[in-house]
Amino acid sequence: MQAPPPSGDHDQHLEATRAYYDEFSHRYDDRRGGRDPGGYHDLVDDLEVDFLSRWGAGADVLEVGCGTGLLLDRIAAFARSARGVDLSPGMLAKARERGLDVIEGSATSLPFPDESFDAVCSFKVLAHVREIHRALAEMVRVTRRHGVVVAEFYNPWSLRGLVKRFGPAGQISHSTDERAVFTRFDSPWRVRRLVPRGARIIAARGVRIVTPAAAAMRIPVVGSMLRRAEWALADSPLGALGGFWIAALQKT
Repeated sequence: MQAPPPSGDHDQHLEATRAYYDEFSHRYDDRRGGRDPGGYHDLVDDLEVDFLSRWGAGADVLEVGCGTGLLLDRIAAFARSARGVDLSPGMLAKARERGLDVIEGSATSLPFPDESFDAVCSFKVLAHVREIHRALAEMVRVTRRHGVVVAEFYNPWSLRGLVKRFGPAGQISHSTDERAVFTRFDSPWRVRRLVPRGARIIAARGVRIVTPAAAAMRIPVVGSMLRRAEWALADSPLGALGGFWIAALQKT
């Protein structure tokens, strides 16, 4: 097992990530929550929330990296209780405006006792956590026995992975792009090696399998075809080619 980075490096990583998302919070919702003409971001969110609902309906749910609360707000509609934790005060301010139960904290040191939740989820976040083993172990720790951790990873075996690695970096503001934050890519094969002791993968879903770029969703007819294909293929073997690969880990 790789040794953890020195505490100074860890602190610098957290501060850089916090600053990035504080800046991103000002426009994070611009193309989400029904504001995207092609519906690309909403499609991704729909597939994520639908997968979580298998274990989160009527349950106590924690979202790690809840951001502005767009997903947490939807989770609260079917969960018994829904709480969120995020590193960014800027993101949390937006979530609190939605009336959500959120707290500041790091994925690698969750501010909750052992076995506090039935389901713990994280979407679009773990890819920006350098100490991924520690984050997954923390998510399992705060999950009750037989509960489920729903964890999403950026998949290098995908169209999205190719675009992100070889295409231009996306802008989060006029002065900052995605290169300002640490980003990792973990294949489904590698994720299976990352699963903490005391947990096992029981299901998986691929998201953005055949969609080459968000702009493709805005093309008449093509967008609707891509949307139907993404839903049809999400839980198939081709899900392993999704740009976002979601694993459901049951705590044993």
